[in-house]
Amino acid sequence: MNKSILLKNRPTGKPSLLDFEITKIDEPTPKNGEILLATKYISVDPYLRGRMRDEESYIPPFKLNKPLESMVVAEVIKSNHDNFKEGDFVSGMLEWKLLQTNKGENLNKIDTNLAKPSAYLGILGLTGLTAYLALKHIGKPKNNETLVVSGAAGAVGSIAGQIGKIKGCRVIGIAGTDNKINHIKEKFGYDEGINYKTTDNMQEAIAKNCPDGVDVYFDNVGGETLDAVMMNINRFARIINCGAISIYNEKEIPTGPRLEGILIKKSALMQGFLVRNHVEEFESAIKELAGWLKDGKLKYDETIIKGFEETPQAFLDLFEGKNTGKMVVEV
Repeated sequence: MNKSILLKNRPTGKPSLLDFEITKIDEPTPKNGEILLATKYISVDPYLRGRMRDEESYIPPFKLNKPLESMVVAEVIKSNHDNFKEGDFVSGMLEWKLLQTNKGENLNKIDTNLAKPSAYLGILGLTGLTAYLALKHIGKPKNNETLVVSGAAGAVGSIAGQIGKIKGCRVIGIAGTDNKINHIKEKFGYDEGINYKTTDNMQEAIAKNCPDGVDVYFDNVGGETLDAVMMNINRFARIINCGAISIYNEKEIPTGPRLEGILIKKSALMQGFLVRNHVEEFESAIKELAGWLKDGKLKYDETIIKGFEETPQAFLDLFEGKNTGKMVVEV
């Protein structure tokens, strides 16, 4: 039996399970030059919320009553393609289906001897690549600088902080529970952490934890946290706009402080980052990340949710902060 998960409604504000539909579909048969894939792991990510809106963006919106898609690890179970054989594991942007055919385009074979398959959706996938390439091209961390990371216990943030330590930075993480703060310090080597949910004045908390100011800010949340960090940046600071999960479910664009004066006074750089702009560097970046992983310089967390039909709920749980590290559905 085959199943698919469709986008049933375009949500207004926070999505709910009513915006998804799980349906039974026919099992496909691979044609000449095609492979049959069985989904093993599905990545759920905050940016998928943007694709639920019918608006122009850097990636096309999902279509109503059609399957959603994200990065998936799948196993080849039938092959009529010269470059793939049964038993191969691949990763790529695939639809939320139990079974699907593919012409072998835009798929990457993965080495399950190097790391378990789900790691290729996280530390050796787009999240690891995002942390690595955003710091390389925008953050450019230097020895003895101060790096602040929001969403520090999340999939991208936990890796970004560790790369900052590899580069010799003092690293401060922002997260939403005391357990997460303790975790990023004990497991990922963060120097200090700030629980934004129990902190009355974030601007003062950042100043206290960053006595030499902030040189690099890796922003995964936007909103008031970004505002507070901006009041503490140094001259020539680099601000990476990687995510804005705090405003993804807003019905209107919120108004905040005007940051242009700060950017001018501090000669600071603020730049949006899309990992898709650096596809040509993926192979070399994965090699370096894998090397650090092998040498024990990088560690990673996964929140594994089991069951294909739990995929929509796993996605919704991202906005409640119920994940530590990468949120992955195991089929």
